Amino acid sequence: MLLTATLCLLALGAVMVYSASAPAVLLSNGSGTGALISFAASAALGLVVMTYLGRRGLDGLRALTGPLLFFAFVLLLAVRLPGLGHAANGAQRWIGAGPVQFEPSELMKLALVLYGAHVLAGAGRGARNLRLALKRLVLVGGAAAALVVSQPDLGTTLVIIFTLAAMVLAAGVPLRLLGVGAAALVGAVLIFALAEPYAAARLSSFLHPWAHATGTGYQAVQGQIAIGSGGLFGAGPGGGVAKDLWLPNAPTDFILAVIGEELGAIGICAVTGLYGLIIYAGLRTARKATDPYALMLAAGVTSLIATQAILNIFAVLSLAPVTGVPLPFVSYGASSLIVMLAAMGLLLGVARSVAVPLRAVDRTAAQNTRRSDNGGSAANRDRSRWDGRARRAGAGGRRRAGRAGR
Repeated sequence: MLLTATLCLLALGAVMVYSASAPAVLLSNGSGTGALISFAASAALGLVVMTYLGRRGLDGLRALTGPLLFFAFVLLLAVRLPGLGHAANGAQRWIGAGPVQFEPSELMKLALVLYGAHVLAGAGRGARNLRLALKRLVLVGGAAAALVVSQPDLGTTLVIIFTLAAMVLAAGVPLRLLGVGAAALVGAVLIFALAEPYAAARLSSFLHPWAHATGTGYQAVQGQIAIGSGGLFGAGPGGGVAKDLWLPNAPTDFILAVIGEELGAIGICAVTGLYGLIIYAGLRTARKATDPYALMLAAGVTSLIATQAILNIFAVLSLAPVTGVPLPFVSYGASSLIVMLAAMGLLLGVARSVAVPLRAVDRTAAQNTRRSDNGGSAANRDRSRWDGRARRAGAGGRRRAGRAGR
């Protein structure tokens, strides 16, 4: 289920990325296939990483935690260095030069899932150990979230917080503690929204998008128009017009709006159904896990994919503020695509560890065993038949002896 749903989303993503990006490139006298080639190359690399991680084993995955977390922190700090960090659209989130760029916050999400699984699995069920694990997780996760939100990147920060909260819940932390943490999170988000002008503008445009249709609410309004014009079955692949210089970031953050316009409500339901299949299979894998580390890792990866998908879908449907979170396995973006496929590799590795292995049986030995079983059964039948006759004969003799005595 996990592999099938992932490959279906990848195939849909390739088609929709090409459909969403080609018209604008063709209007600028380009070939129109650049985004598709980049998506295919990123998907191929991600599938290689997914296969490698899926076969590494739980001990091998656990050994990656420390180096990966350290490397992610180094990259997040390097984003601020001149000459290494790259700024775009008012945010400095990328590292690299030219066409080769990477977003370290995407790698940090995966590193924190591995770290959270390691810390929470080692805590066990003791209250004291669990409190110590929570302190370590809050310290490391809070430092990472602070670096990410300073870029600024509120969407990735929310993904990190929600994912770690889901892992803490799976570890057995009382709901009252999570309630206190949720209240603190809401207060922090409100403070950040009031302190940062761009966050306050996004919150205001979410509450009244049509009142800001020519400003901060333009993208949300265009997304609603695209989905509404698609109707039930859509205009067909390539038949949408919102992507033609109307809908900003159509191949990335708002690719679901392109799906809604060209494939209709049926297409959106199919996408959400595939994510539902991943969530169901991931939670089922976590439930079957007997090792605490496997349970926490499966819960963390499933929460990561689910949180990112829900935030993107809600933002496109105007059920949440626009946060710039890409749609997993579908949106254009090399960093997100490779990291999401790597996360799926972790989940597939856990699923492989909890699966019941099939054992090959020698046909000749099986036939010999079957013959011996059949022979034994025949002998048992003959023996029971003989014993039955003897018992009946003995009973008849006793009855005759009783009549003679009378």
